Amino acid sequence: MEQAMKGYGTPWAATADNRCRHSMSRRSFAHDYSRPGIYHITIHVADNMGQPLGAVVGHDADSAAVVLTPVGEAIRRELLTAISAHYPMITVDAYVVMPEHLHFILIVRNNIVTQAGRPAHLGQVIAGFKKGCNRAFWAATGQTAPAGKPQGTLSAPGVPAAFPAPGAPAAFPAPGSPTASSALSASGGLPAGIRPPSTGSTGRPTLFAPGYCDVQPIEPGQLETQRAYIRNNPRSRWQRSHDRDRLQPQRGGIDTALTPAALRRYLQHECHPTQATPEALAAIEARLLLNAGNAVAHNGHENGGNAVALPSPTIICDSYGDRALLQRQLLPVVHHRKDDARYNEQKARCLEEAARGAVLVSACISPKEREIIHESMNRGFATILIADNGFTDRYHPSTERIDACATGRLLLVTPWQYQYRGKNEAVTVPFCKAMNCVAQALCRKKDSWWKQQRQQQ
Repeated sequence: MEQAMKGYGTPWAATADNRCRHSMSRRSFAHDYSRPGIYHITIHVADNMGQPLGAVVGHDADSAAVVLTPVGEAIRRELLTAISAHYPMITVDAYVVMPEHLHFILIVRNNIVTQAGRPAHLGQVIAGFKKGCNRAFWAATGQTAPAGKPQGTLSAPGVPAAFPAPGAPAAFPAPGSPTASSALSASGGLPAGIRPPSTGSTGRPTLFAPGYCDVQPIEPGQLETQRAYIRNNPRSRWQRSHDRDRLQPQRGGIDTALTPAALRRYLQHECHPTQATPEALAAIEARLLLNAGNAVAHNGHENGGNAVALPSPTIICDSYGDRALLQRQLLPVVHHRKDDARYNEQKARCLEEAARGAVLVSACISPKEREIIHESMNRGFATILIADNGFTDRYHPSTERIDACATGRLLLVTPWQYQYRGKNEAVTVPFCKAMNCVAQALCRKKDSWWKQQRQQQ
């Protein structure tokens, strides 16, 4: 294992998960946002706005779609006209207008400059777009413009009201259609229960929250994954709203019975002293989710799932998915370089036990661990994945993972509090080994279990 590990992950790579959606004002200081690139942008409406842009409707996940309000339709038009009109070097690719946020991909073909030829950057592009959206929002909700300020949007004269973007989802039902009638109120075209913000002495409210989120730079091979994420947003929203127990983050309640002191001893034994420094161990412990002693431990399959008293404190996990998987036999999947010669044996044993009903548990750090878990999931076997970051309230994974969670084949767990981490930020060896220790604690079994003789059934 290298001194610092980058880019490791689980079999189905995350798309816009925690890193982008929940650190709205975070920027990469090392990246030049004036240069060509491909960016997945997320913008949320202001906190007090509710869901002014539309509603997700549908009889099931496959038929889910967003019905836009007049405000949402105005924002869609602004997205498809104003940016390219003011910055011809930028193309809007895939996009979706959700009830309270936007996802869209911008393809920047040349260095960004204004119409006057002055250098510009992505932040200026988004700021101008949001200003145009505010004007469209005020016009749609009947709020009077200040003296000398024109109504309407930033769209240039002669630019068509809307045009299909390459790779964009199919058009959604128009407001007022039979599909939309049950989701939207008759007053102002806003969703039922949402009132247009009133005009006050301090001025008109802005539609969007400050800042924006970007996934950057998107490599050409990742573009279709990002498009699929955007395209499947309505479907994922429908699933989450109809299966909240499994498709929303669940806080605590999974106690590993592992104490921070025990984890520290494990890391001091497994890591080189130059890696497991007091500072490195303290940083890991500061991020852990801890139980003060009020929860009960999950004892796993072997002890019948009984509850036992625990010392305080112990490491606990948040989760996303089907917690019923914790009641089955759990087996940790951790591969060590010293076992490279026996890898085929380890893989075969893991898949054999998974086929017999065991649930494989892994942080998927090494390529060989990812290969085992990927094969297991492709075969439809149940899996528990340990995430390398905490879950925010708005967290949701990729479409494939949501489907696996909804069908009881996947549980995501994390022992970590959420912390923003840059795309290229290194992950230390002790941090990785800490997740391997948590995997073994959840399973109540050492990672060398596969070397033991098979038990007769």
